[in-house]
Amino acid sequence: MLGIVRPCRHVLCGSLFKDWMAHLCGLCLTLRAEHGQAARLVTNYDGLLVSVLVEAQAPELSPRRKAGPCALRGMKTAEVVTAKAQGARLAAAASLLLAAGKTRDHVADGDGPYARRLVAAAAGRMADRWDGAGGRTGAAVGFDPSVLRDAVARQPALEAAPGLGLLDLTEPTETAVAAVFAHTAVVAGKEANAEALAEAGRFFGRLAHLLDAVEDLAEDEAAGAYNPLLATGTTPAEARRHADDALHGLRLALADVELERPRLVRALLDREVRRSVDRTFTAPELSRHGPRPPRPGLPIPCFTGTLVCGTCGLFQPEWSKYHGESCDDRCWCTRHCDGCDGCDGCDGGCCDCCNCCDCDCCDCDCGCD
Repeated sequence: MLGIVRPCRHVLCGSLFKDWMAHLCGLCLTLRAEHGQAARLVTNYDGLLVSVLVEAQAPELSPRRKAGPCALRGMKTAEVVTAKAQGARLAAAASLLLAAGKTRDHVADGDGPYARRLVAAAAGRMADRWDGAGGRTGAAVGFDPSVLRDAVARQPALEAAPGLGLLDLTEPTETAVAAVFAHTAVVAGKEANAEALAEAGRFFGRLAHLLDAVEDLAEDEAAGAYNPLLATGTTPAEARRHADDALHGLRLALADVELERPRLVRALLDREVRRSVDRTFTAPELSRHGPRPPRPGLPIPCFTGTLVCGTCGLFQPEWSKYHGESCDDRCWCTRHCDGCDGCDGCDGGCCDCCNCCDCDCCDCDCGCD
């Protein structure tokens, strides 16, 4: 699972966490229903934001159904967004198209196992299937897939061009996310929101690209691989300034969006994105267990990748930075929590363990709104 917005039950009120899980599981099951089991590999946390935005604007377009047991839910059933929901289908299309583009980029660069001819050939065929599937699903909800395809195709050319600045390199990601965010307004029948959502998408896309670059910086530098920060001579401090500017812009853009149910959008695209920025720019703490063991050769990564996907991330191989950690260990809030007194009105627990009254995710009278 990929993405910068990765909340857990420690940092979302109980009802909001259930809603977030409903969209996550809904995206995964939509991919399975429309394109088969293998398509679930492209499930990502940021993609479900598309489904969240559609529901926030038009709740009636995201019906729920009861889903069967799943490892991520402790083998419990749950109410999830149905595969017929327009937001879930748009999220699935975007996830497939972007995953196809990213896979092709790995093949073109010969990254890791993709340097092997057989692996590259298999990955290329998979990318073609994902691209076609994403195009079909996107067209079904009125989305033009060429916007994402063009943005992905332009990225390698920009990376090869000399003298570009950091924000020149993040532009394709910004354009792609802006197009998808704006289309949520079209799907929801709230076209007046399209401009503000496109602006929010640009800032979110910039953040996603920046944080990915920061997280990969040490590994890319050691391997001699391309990294936009290294290519442009951008220091982590400068990258943090760009990230803070994007956070501010994202917040202002969201303030101009008319939402019927704003709580989950505010929680994810404001507070949780801010947490992701803080988490990413504390790299020494993220690697507190020392260097990761080297990734073994095939076929072990294929097997373990399937196992990680099949357990929704509960199993982590020893070369993963999350190996041996529980959800509590991974949670930024848990590691930095100084404790709080809780509040009885917030679904039976504390809204935010780092600061109970620094959240806007509930409507209780305990001072947390």
